[in-house]
Amino acid sequence: MAPAAANYYSPPTHTPSKQRGHRICDACGAIENPSIQKFRYCGGCTPECQKSHWHSHKTICQHTVAQVSGAKQHALSTQYPDENLVKHLRKFTSTHSSLLGWAGFQALQLKRLPVNIRQNALLIELNYNSHAESLHRFSVVGTHIVPRSYVTSHDPLVAADIDRREERCRRSGGIGTLVILVQCAGISQVMPVEVDPPSKITWDSRDDWSEVLRHFVESGRTDFKPISTTARGIVYG
Repeated sequence: MAPAAANYYSPPTHTPSKQRGHRICDACGAIENPSIQKFRYCGGCTPECQKSHWHSHKTICQHTVAQVSGAKQHALSTQYPDENLVKHLRKFTSTHSSLLGWAGFQALQLKRLPVNIRQNALLIELNYNSHAESLHRFSVVGTHIVPRSYVTSHDPLVAADIDRREERCRRSGGIGTLVILVQCAGISQVMPVEVDPPSKITWDSRDDWSEVLRHFVESGRTDFKPISTTARGIVYG
């Protein structure tokens, strides 16, 4: 079988020490502005955009801030406090958002069985590695398909945020919200992904998605480009 990514065997096209992940504004889809300290948990682009949509993200944003603040009070060890783990895990999810979204789509077989998006979620277990380069601080321990309730039943506010995104996605013609749960040392990061209808997604279906996920994460690469087979030929990215 050919590799799932166009650049699977090619060397990285980036300089790891200069890379950072970007979160996307929940309101308008623009890349967040990392200099806006007040909005670092919202995934927002500007204060104006966040304020205009504050009613929709206020609850989950305040909930996230409270959870991060609470984690600062409990250290896993003197060398590695929870505060850093929370921040690193959020950055990992943001940096690899394209790869994680693709892996979740493949894991739940959404191209063939879109109804799975309402029933299941992808759980990704990570191990922390003490490494100077941020892109090499995590490795994939395992991946599991779990009931979606495994995520939504533990935190009503997170469940409500997922429901809000799902309703918005379906209003725009999508199939719903794909739920990805990233875990490391007892800390969890939920990544909701609003998915277009399968007819609009040209990614090839892959059974080796977990191997591809592990390869790019453990290589410290952020340049994942999935392969799509279309009527006009092969498309990369």
